[in-house]
Amino acid sequence: MITEYQRQLRDRLLAAPVMAPPAPWRPVLDNRTPVGGLQGIGFGIHPDTGSDLVMVVSMDGHGLFDAVTGEKIARDRDPDPDTSTPDDSRDLSCPGLGPLAGTRVQIAGLFGGGLHSGSGDGWAIDVVTPEWPNEQVILSTDGGVYGGEMGRSWWHIFHSDYSTLRTAGFSPSGRTLAVATSSDFTLWAKPGVSR
Repeated sequence: MITEYQRQLRDRLLAAPVMAPPAPWRPVLDNRTPVGGLQGIGFGIHPDTGSDLVMVVSMDGHGLFDAVTGEKIARDRDPDPDTSTPDDSRDLSCPGLGPLAGTRVQIAGLFGGGLHSGSGDGWAIDVVTPEWPNEQVILSTDGGVYGGEMGRSWWHIFHSDYSTLRTAGFSPSGRTLAVATSSDFTLWAKPGVSR
């Protein structure tokens, strides 16, 4: 049994169309980036530029992407089997690659963990499931989905009705927003000051 408030909230979420995040957010690539067997993603900071990097862990290895351009900058198709998945470490991390070599990157997804739910400057992310098992990713500000108006204070930016959602959230810098499923990942970025 659900309350009247819960029913109204569920109906509002189910009626909300998927829409692009508002400015200053912009898509990093035009389409979702396919990654078969995606297990999780994590963020690192490029040591030279200070920009966000996204590390992707899949059944086919590890990849590192520039979160500003979407460019793949490193790939390891055959990582060490003892450290190839985050469940092999206590902090759910994997060895970094490319410019992150020699560091460890915490990975959120299939084995647990999570990305930041807030950007640090007023943006927040919620994952809701008004119609299980299909999950919706809601971006919000100023009260969000629970007290605001769709398209003004909250946006339904992603609907995982075709693949299993692995994780959604912000980079530690708050400049990148990511959604990962078992088959792809999607990035949005906003301008920000590099370190």
